[in-house]
Order: sequence, then structure tokens, then C-alpha cells
Amino acid sequence: MLEANTKAPEFTLQDKNGDSVSLSDFRGKKVALYFYPRDNTPGCTRQACAFAKNYDALQKEDVVVIGISKDSVASHEKFAQKH
Repeated sequence: MLEANTKAPEFTLQDKNGDSVSLSDFRGKKVALYFYPRDNTPGCTRQACAFAKNYDALQKEDVVVIGISKDSVASHEKFAQKH
């Protein structure tokens, strides 16, 4: 596990639309990177919805939020449509 304020390793993953997103795409920005085990579980849903609820405030601070799980693109899309 990385300590707070430690630089994360470079990665490229697919977003909910199947588009490739790399950490380096956000170079120079503050990034809130969080990992969760699965879409549509109670704890993970609360966490994602808390980020969504605070999205405007985070954008004002130039913070990009990236959530990562091992779920499929289709699962991410269903979650996004539901919430």
C-alpha cells in the first residue's frame, strides 16, 4: 500500500465507456485515486456517491477523482446509469 502523498505508479485502464485513461493524462492536476472491490455493493456505492455529491467542490479545487475496481466496463456503465 502506498503512503499518503506518495506518487502513484503509471497505469492505463478502461473507463465506463471503454476508453483508455492513463494516470499521466492528469499530470499537473491533483488526483484522488481510490480503489474499491466491486460495483453496486453498499460500501462502494456510498463511497462513489460521496465523491459525486462533492464533485463541484472537488472541481473547484482542480481535483480529478478516479475510482478503480476489477469490474467490467459494462458493470461500470450500469452503475453510472443507476447512480
